[in-house]
Amino acid sequence: MSAFPTTRLRRLRRSGALRSLVRETRLDLEDFVHPLFVGPDTRANPELPPLGRFSVADLPREVESLASSGVTAVILFGIPDEKDEEGSGAWDEDGVVQRALRELRPRFPELLLLTDVCLCEYTSHGHCGVIRDGEIANDESLDLIARTAVSHVEAGADAVCPSDMMDGRVGAIREQLPETPIVAYSAKYASAFYGPFREAAESTPSFGDRRSYQMDPPNVREALRECELDLAEGADVIMVKPALPYLDVLRAVHERFDAPVAAYNVSGEYAMVKAAARHGWLDERTAALESLTAIKRAGADLVVSYWTKELAGWL
Repeated sequence: MSAFPTTRLRRLRRSGALRSLVRETRLDLEDFVHPLFVGPDTRANPELPPLGRFSVADLPREVESLASSGVTAVILFGIPDEKDEEGSGAWDEDGVVQRALRELRPRFPELLLLTDVCLCEYTSHGHCGVIRDGEIANDESLDLIARTAVSHVEAGADAVCPSDMMDGRVGAIREQLPETPIVAYSAKYASAFYGPFREAAESTPSFGDRRSYQMDPPNVREALRECELDLAEGADVIMVKPALPYLDVLRAVHERFDAPVAAYNVSGEYAMVKAAARHGWLDERTAALESLTAIKRAGADLVVSYWTKELAGWL
């Protein structure tokens, strides 16, 4: 039998104070990581400001703005001066991310500095590993990925985030860095939602695509196997990317593993809301907060998002 009229769930929705009192999911700025692109020069992106890039000289000004607004963590992506077949700029001691880390570390000792560890921004072909006979040479790429992670930590990174999806890369990094936190892009899908990022990072493949190493979108059980393997190899945090089209995967990962779970609210998700808001089709702030709440509600402990700086003001 119905509990109505005794039970009326609307009673706790009557005011903002009541809704806040019983709210199940809350957004906390300390759970968010802001992406930053650093390259040989500064280039603004008027339509998608967080997808602009900064020179090493200009980067501290932007980081100062982020830190003063309450942002506690950033992740750095590098665009080198030159690219080659192996992506040697990724582990170069004088590489753009390494120089940025040495610039930021003493100025912002309390800020968490994470780095993306991948070769795609540094290779002339735009793939995430070494190419041999037209194929990604998985095992040969592992040493280069690990060398990149080591160079980042030596320059001042607090945590490294391998995003290449090569088999065994977490173990290769862990062997070299036994004490460094590893945030593994464990369930990274071959998604259409990376477009604005690839333009900003200049990392679009010059041939083919990444479907032979990034995950097939229809698969969920495979994502759980990827997470399980990364944890066994020494990952401290496992990530699902993208976030919004894969909330079911995020929930499954959260329920299966007793480890921190990250989600990447990717550039395409951000750009869609921005574009709709410019056309007056929806309110950006409301849509962004709803989207970020959905990601947290699905099980993310931390979120990489281009809205992080704006979120600081909204909260």
